[in-house]
Amino acid sequence: MIRREANFRRGLWRNRYIYLMVAPVLVYLALIKYMPLWFIRISFYDYRLLRGFSGSNWVGLEHYKRLFSNPDWLHYIGNTLTLNIWALLILAPAPLVFALLLNELRGKHFKKTVQTISYLPHFISSVVVVSLINSFVSPSTGILAALSKALGKIPVNYLSIPEFFVPINVISGFWQSVGWDAVIYIAALSSIDAALYEAARIDGAGRWRQILHVTLPGLLPTFMILLIMRVGGMLNVNFEKIYLLQNNLNLSASEMLPTFVYKSGMVNLNYSFATAAGLVNSILSVILVYISNRASKRFTEASLF
Repeated sequence: MIRREANFRRGLWRNRYIYLMVAPVLVYLALIKYMPLWFIRISFYDYRLLRGFSGSNWVGLEHYKRLFSNPDWLHYIGNTLTLNIWALLILAPAPLVFALLLNELRGKHFKKTVQTISYLPHFISSVVVVSLINSFVSPSTGILAALSKALGKIPVNYLSIPEFFVPINVISGFWQSVGWDAVIYIAALSSIDAALYEAARIDGAGRWRQILHVTLPGLLPTFMILLIMRVGGMLNVNFEKIYLLQNNLNLSASEMLPTFVYKSGMVNLNYSFATAAGLVNSILSVILVYISNRASKRFTEASLF
């Protein structure tokens, strides 16, 4: 026992710089991710910020009953799922296709230039992206307005029409994320054994058959892991972008679970109800992760756990 403790101390001292590098991350996780879990119990109180838990009344499941009886709650879930299902169908395979196309480019410098340009939008803040969207679809000065006028049509304020809210978000999300997400697949491509391609060429396989029988099977585990993570996040959205694109005219399509939770807690100061809604949202997300992970493990043998 004493020898084991001595070995532990020596290993701790020998790797002290590594532990020092990890320490800020552990502090961040403890303060930002785990410590707030203690305050989930707010959802069982009629919580008053200045009174604390001791001065607030215990109400049990009252806020959860109120949430489930809210007729708009299922509508918010429907809006969230509608946006994320379309995003899943388009944005999940798009980076894979883009990575395959990049992999087929032979010009090294051109390939790097295209890749660099494609992932730069990822670093643009949501505020700037929303400003660009507003400028693009503006019925008075936007590019689409100018095009409509050139065609002899009346310009339309697309952000005021609920039916266009999801397409605008998916298209802008494609521009923002496809290049950055493709980096993961490009890294996965480099890990595929070159001997497999050589064996395929010896067997007479062309480029298409090499992609079909070597590249895609090699990328399948990566694709499934990313897909599981996307499915797990289907009840969440890019909050800043959604919130900034909201207006009174498109609210029927743009009000979603994260914005509903934010407005309940931060705007209406109903912290207990907002905590209950956020907790239900998290539980549903965990269920989605579990179901998608089980399905992936059964059909493709790739899973998170």
